[in-house]
Amino acid sequence: MRQAKTGWKWAVALFSLLLTFLIWRQGLQESFDRPSVAPKISLMQTEMAVSASSSLPERIKDVSLGSEPKKKLYQTLKKISLEEIEDRERLLLAVLEESENEQKIILEKGFKDNKFETVKGYLLDRQKGKELDRFPEFNEIKLDPLLYQVSCSSLGFSDKKCINQKYNSIIAARLLTSQLLPFFASLIGCILLIKYALIFLRKKYTQWPEIIAPPLSIIDMIILISGGFVVIGEVVFPALIIPITDLLFNNLSSPLKESLRVFIGYCSMTIGPLLIIRYQLMALVPLEVEGGWLQWKIKPIKEGILKSISGWLMIMPLVLLIGWLMNEIIGDQGGSNPLLELVLSSDEFIPLFLLLITTVFLAPVFEELVFRGILLPVLVSKVGKINGVLLSALIFALAHLSVGELPPLFVLGIGLGLMRLSSGRLFPCALMHSLWNGVTFISLLLVA
Repeated sequence: MRQAKTGWKWAVALFSLLLTFLIWRQGLQESFDRPSVAPKISLMQTEMAVSASSSLPERIKDVSLGSEPKKKLYQTLKKISLEEIEDRERLLLAVLEESENEQKIILEKGFKDNKFETVKGYLLDRQKGKELDRFPEFNEIKLDPLLYQVSCSSLGFSDKKCINQKYNSIIAARLLTSQLLPFFASLIGCILLIKYALIFLRKKYTQWPEIIAPPLSIIDMIILISGGFVVIGEVVFPALIIPITDLLFNNLSSPLKESLRVFIGYCSMTIGPLLIIRYQLMALVPLEVEGGWLQWKIKPIKEGILKSISGWLMIMPLVLLIGWLMNEIIGDQGGSNPLLELVLSSDEFIPLFLLLITTVFLAPVFEELVFRGILLPVLVSKVGKINGVLLSALIFALAHLSVGELPPLFVLGIGLGLMRLSSGRLFPCALMHSLWNGVTFISLLLVA
């Protein structure tokens, strides 16, 4: 009877492992075809720099905005082919173009939006030498303060007429916040890393708590990750649930429909792994220590919060460094998480709230439960601490099916694994993960 049960587990594990290999290979290949959000974020930041330039003191303009933001915006837009560029960006390019011949080529194709056609008419009139005594005041143009500002200025009107100073001040504050937050976080993180490196070299570090691992096998972990997380969580349940949500929410607007699709899809993804974890832990003798097998240990809360913040600060410069190195060596790898694009393109409260709940609360709790709550302790008990942390971080990174984000996620996974081992608790890991996702979410909102 024992052999039959073991044979069943081996068969399920091997079949799940084979499917996982095929699914992850396909997912990683498809991520090459997904556009990276990095160019879009860079364009947004450059547009913000043009707006903010009128609101910042001269002494900090070059540091925070760089020299000649308008020229940089023009160069960025110029790199986009006229076949792929969107109407708004094409009009901005035409406004910033100094050559009349080039401007005519850019404006040769018409615009679907009447307000863009109006600005186009003014630009062509200016080329013909017509005197312009006014610039369109209707709300459609003013709803896009940057487009209004650069169009108005290029047609020779005064800054007083063209610049919305209140809007530009808000943009300047958002841009500076998006730049200073990672800078100061990385600076503090580097100081903490140096501090702990010195402690380690002087051998004055405190002993880490003993890791308590559920008495589960590697086969159990393959069934959990491959069978539960990948096959059931990433393929089977979404394939069943998402068509139903598409049918139910077909009449909703795109941002709301997509955010509901993500929220419900992610909730359905957690069902399989959670049921497998429950089944595996129910078969064990209950652990008579605080936190049980998962070792959440929420109290003391203050200590957990401080640990999660320090962990986030220390991992920030390392993730940014690996991201920068990959970009310098390989270039933009593409394959950004589709959630990033959704956050950038959503401007309604409910879609953003659903995405916030998914990324900042659901994902960290669920992923930490699986990867640092169950997988890491079992791996540590089988292959040692270093190999356990590295292997769990690699699986964590691969599970996100994004080639471009693979190296940074691997480093983040190492940081979360070390947090789990050094604290002996799962609670700080979930908070650290939530903080990472939350700051990323806020950073996207600041430039959106």
